[in-house]
Amino acid sequence: MLAKANRVTSAPDYRRLVRSGRRARGALTLAYARRSGSGDPLRVGVIVARNVGGAVVRNRVRRRIKAATWPLTSEVTGLDVVVRALPAAAAATWPELAGEVGDHVRTLAATVRR
Repeated sequence: MLAKANRVTSAPDYRRLVRSGRRARGALTLAYARRSGSGDPLRVGVIVARNVGGAVVRNRVRRRIKAATWPLTSEVTGLDVVVRALPAAAAATWPELAGEVGDHVRTLAATVRR
């Protein structure tokens, strides 16, 4: 589970990231990111809509995405990220989902400007 300092929690933050953040799209997820303060930790938010599946499936996908970003908190700093699960994420294996989310966060960390 992500620590409180590593979570995007407010609706205005989600809105700001989705509307004006840089995007990275894959087969399973769509990620939005913006730079935060240089000393700030990586903050992650997750969006899993009903089109992904029922409640059990959505919660499993959400937990997997959070688990995939946890190791990145020590690697990436100064970035706010929102990961949106696409319907294909419901049938994805753990290595596929974790690999794609990790690639998105690393790519966005390298390309997003202040």
